Amino acid sequence: MTVQTAPSPNIYQRVDSAAAEVGLIVMGALHPGRANAKQLDSGTLILLGAGPTFWPVLKSAPEWQGPDPVDRWSYRVVNQMAQDLGGQAYFPFGGPPYVPFIDWALKSGRTFSSPVGTLVHDTVGMMISYRGALHFDQEFEIPGAHNSSPCVTCDAPCAQTCPVGALNTHSFYDVEACHGHLNTEQGQTCMTGGCLARLACPLSPGAGRDPEQSAHHMRSFHPS
Repeated sequence: MTVQTAPSPNIYQRVDSAAAEVGLIVMGALHPGRANAKQLDSGTLILLGAGPTFWPVLKSAPEWQGPDPVDRWSYRVVNQMAQDLGGQAYFPFGGPPYVPFIDWALKSGRTFSSPVGTLVHDTVGMMISYRGALHFDQEFEIPGAHNSSPCVTCDAPCAQTCPVGALNTHSFYDVEACHGHLNTEQGQTCMTGGCLARLACPLSPGAGRDPEQSAHHMRSFHPS
C-alpha cells in the first residue's frame, strides 16, 4: 500500500502560521526585484504587523516589565522567526539609518496613502503597526495583492473627524495642532482610546485594536 502524504506548506504559509502563534499577522508580501523596491532587489519579503491578539501576548512577555516593550518584544520575536524559518529580519525602528518600510508597504499592494497622507491598510485600516519583516533569498509564491486603494470609494471620514483638523487633505498632518489638542481636556479622548481620525477609517475595526494598546502608543507619541 502506498501512503500518500500532504505536501509540506510553502514558506509563506509557514510564516503566516508562525506569526499567528505570537500575535502577529502578515500585512503584505512582495518580490522586491519585481516591485522595484528600495534596498532589496531579489527574493521574497513578508511584512509583519500587530494582530488582534498582539496586546495580551505582549503583556505576558518579559519585555513588558522594561522600557520600550513593543520594540524589544518585536526584535526578539521576529529575529526568532527569521532564525526558525531561514530568513533575514528587518525592523521599522532602530535607525537612523532606517529601513524603507513605507516603500515596502506601498509596493506590497495592500497599503496605500490615505486622503490625509497617512498609510491605510486593506484590512486594518489606519491602525497600522508594522513590527518587522522577513526577507528570504528565494522567490516563492505569495498571495496576489489588491492594488486598488479602499479610499477610492470612501467618503474620507478620516479627514473630517479630528476636532482640531490636525489630519486633513490640505496640509495632511499638523503635528503642532495635534500635540496642542492632546494637552487639553478634550484631547484625553484620543489619549485614552486612540486617534479619532484613524479610528474613523471604516477598515480600522479590522485591527481588533485594544484601546489600552492605543493608549500606550499615544503616550509614547505624546509623553505627559
